[in-house]
Amino acid sequence: MTLPLEGVRVIEVGQALAGPLAGVLLADMGADVIKIEKPDGGDDARIWGPPFGPDGVTSLYFHSQNRNKRSVVLDLKLAADVEALHRLCENADILIQNLRPGVVDEIGIGPDTMLERHPRLIYCSIWAFGYQGPMRMKPGFDPLLQAYGAMMSVTGRPEDPPTFCGASINDKATGMFCTIGALAALRLRDRTGKGCLVDTSLFDSAVHWVEGQLNNYLSDNQPPKRHGTGSGAIVPYQLFETTDAPVCLAAGNDRLWARCAKVLGHPEWGTDPRFATSAQRVRNRAELVPLIASVMRHKSRAHWLAALEEAGVPCSPVNDISELAATEQLAAADLVHQLPDGGPRVVGLPISFDRKRPRSTRPAPTLGQHTQEVLGRPAK
Repeated sequence: MTLPLEGVRVIEVGQALAGPLAGVLLADMGADVIKIEKPDGGDDARIWGPPFGPDGVTSLYFHSQNRNKRSVVLDLKLAADVEALHRLCENADILIQNLRPGVVDEIGIGPDTMLERHPRLIYCSIWAFGYQGPMRMKPGFDPLLQAYGAMMSVTGRPEDPPTFCGASINDKATGMFCTIGALAALRLRDRTGKGCLVDTSLFDSAVHWVEGQLNNYLSDNQPPKRHGTGSGAIVPYQLFETTDAPVCLAAGNDRLWARCAKVLGHPEWGTDPRFATSAQRVRNRAELVPLIASVMRHKSRAHWLAALEEAGVPCSPVNDISELAATEQLAAADLVHQLPDGGPRVVGLPISFDRKRPRSTRPAPTLGQHTQEVLGRPAK
């Protein structure tokens, strides 16, 4: 299939997750992504295992975030290799960097220097805390930003400590926002002929995730509470235990709640003044949730899923990863594919074009695999 970013060249100077994720999203959409790696081991994520890929050495994590890329080794502490990077940027459209704060300026590849020499370049910086403010020089990893950005404070049950989200959601969101910014900047360059600087950060992403809670606090000065699996703004909108396994119930409006009440065997709850409207259900959560729980715990998950689905009430089983992997929906979505040349099976791009999902044409590269091909010299 013809991919939308064919002909776009990206230079990725970064490691771990946020920068490489932005790179792999662009690569999956057809861009030629040249990954610059340091000579002493390359991207730190290469060893983040087990599990490892088929070679038994390179982490599965690295395989999944670096497919479709070419690897070039450069020692950016050396002036000659910085100059080699400049030569690559002469024909590049986008540069992505997520090096430790201050490093790009120390080695002479900061945005001012690069954009002065390459005025059509779109220079994307991924920060921990952003390019300004007292935290700007601090390093950052996803759990630190979940903590600092108040995400942990609104996750988990009220009786438990603040809780970490198991997925690296700040890294991933920042990689996605970087990609969105880069693509928007490409459209801007189409009109102006000039590149620009795009800044994203894990802190910005963390604040974005708690946007609703922060907006509410700025309005009423009341810090939000943790509601376990539930929502602070909708009830019932959470997990409930059954005789064998939990069910997620999401009666997101008054009409759905009335149907839900009938399925639960208490149609009167749909018109009860305490519960009839969304605001009343939120206000009286402490009364309503135990009532629902007391009903649902006496029958099986299969019973409730069948009854709720028949009534048109949104609900779901609570799958673990093995159950997700076995679902017919995952197979039908065609999200998982095997990387070429005997590579591992990985989750691919969550976007389709004309109902076709892009497939990886390259496995993750070995360290410096394409240095000769790209620079005309072997890796040092």
